[in-house]
Amino acid sequence: MANQLAYVIHKAGITACFFLLSFSSFSGDKIWVFDPDLQKAYQLILNLQTDQAYSELKKINSKSNELHKLYVLSLCETVDVLITEDAGKFEKIDANFKERLRFIQSLPVSAETLFLEAELNLQRGFNLINLNQELSAVFAIKAAYNAAQECQKNYPDFIPIKKTSGVIQVMVGSVPDKFHWFMSLLGMKGSVKVGQKQLEELKASNSSLHLEATILFFTIKGFINQQFEEASKGIADCLKSQPDNRLLLFLGVNMMMKNSQSEEALTLIHALDNLTSGLPVYYMEYLRGEILLQKGDYTHAIHAYQKFIQGYKSHSFKKDAYYKISLCYVLQNKHDLARTNFDLAKKMGKEVAEPDKAAAAQLREDKFPNTKILKVRFYTDGGYYKEAKEALHVILPPDLALSKDLIEYYYRKARLSHKTGELPAAKLFYNQTIDMTGENPWYFAPNSALQLGYIAQSQKDFPSAKKYFEKALSYKRHEYKNSIDGKAKSALDALEN
Repeated sequence: MANQLAYVIHKAGITACFFLLSFSSFSGDKIWVFDPDLQKAYQLILNLQTDQAYSELKKINSKSNELHKLYVLSLCETVDVLITEDAGKFEKIDANFKERLRFIQSLPVSAETLFLEAELNLQRGFNLINLNQELSAVFAIKAAYNAAQECQKNYPDFIPIKKTSGVIQVMVGSVPDKFHWFMSLLGMKGSVKVGQKQLEELKASNSSLHLEATILFFTIKGFINQQFEEASKGIADCLKSQPDNRLLLFLGVNMMMKNSQSEEALTLIHALDNLTSGLPVYYMEYLRGEILLQKGDYTHAIHAYQKFIQGYKSHSFKKDAYYKISLCYVLQNKHDLARTNFDLAKKMGKEVAEPDKAAAAQLREDKFPNTKILKVRFYTDGGYYKEAKEALHVILPPDLALSKDLIEYYYRKARLSHKTGELPAAKLFYNQTIDMTGENPWYFAPNSALQLGYIAQSQKDFPSAKKYFEKALSYKRHEYKNSIDGKAKSALDALEN
């Protein structure tokens, strides 16, 4: 359930968790301007340099910023666990969370204490989500929701709470319809549109939280609204002023990959390679492997996936990584190594992250996908459109003997046409995919419906957009149901508002 509540956060593993958290410099400031000493530690944390941040925090002895130092220390611990995904570390900091929350709740109620109560509960919820303790995460997020609601009601001029409330509004607002009963039971209501508006207001303010609100705003634009071009440009603008910020670089890689700008994303990965101070981000090796697989550099893709598997502590994405290694080998015609890693993928990792679920669906078929279609898929996903078109042209009718392969062929034609701006062809092929898929549990049809909704929305044909988004939600089971439902729900919410 918590995976549904935090879809935008969990989608990329650690993509959005860090910048949901921040702090103030002195009590009573309605916009919050950072204390210089805490600002230095804060910047180190957002640069994923938690050891250095701990050192800076130890130097701060003043009692005047006790609440704010407490918050920054909690933030530092949270980022440490979110990056390392170390369950052992979380056991220690979870005790710290609870002690700090008791301390905050013992103080007279104010905008600052309610904000900190909401933020710390949200931090704790993210850690629990990342460690797959979903039920506990739900109740932590519910506590954050309650504190944020109280703060907004009693202190409507307090700007920082718009960040906490905005995030929760987006999280709850993107929960698929089938979980609405649970949200109602908890007394939680949300709207992606409302959440974005709150973040935009904070983004436009003079608050020191301006950068976090900006990053959040564009991250939601991408992962929830599927406006990846705008999101990529927004993160790129932030990087102009902070080119060495490791968090911004990490987010830039994610957004550009989603916008089929893998070559540009690879440039940012190389920039990250040169910034060695701070926590190692092993998930970046997974993304490096994805890009190298997309561009056909299979040997180096294998090396990147293997490095990810060795360094990453979580089980997430590991099933998919082994599966992708097997695909690299089969595309190199090294069938023995391909089968070895294919069988390893069956045993390794868990089916929690959606790439792992998609890999598991293919593994259950116990056969490799059509290699010619695979090349089209990877080239298209990476933005290598010339190579994708060339790969399409060599696919002949005998290559499409299986029904699934024939349907995916038209789906890949639709995706390539869509990404290259050939919208009439894209609409034709998407509709053909939907018609041919029927009741088969493949994601080609629901994602075709989602994409047709986006096309109709961009053309101001809102009745058709609504029809297609609702159709995307109507498919009962497929490997990307959580993410496609979340996107369709968010799009419908935007249409209604």
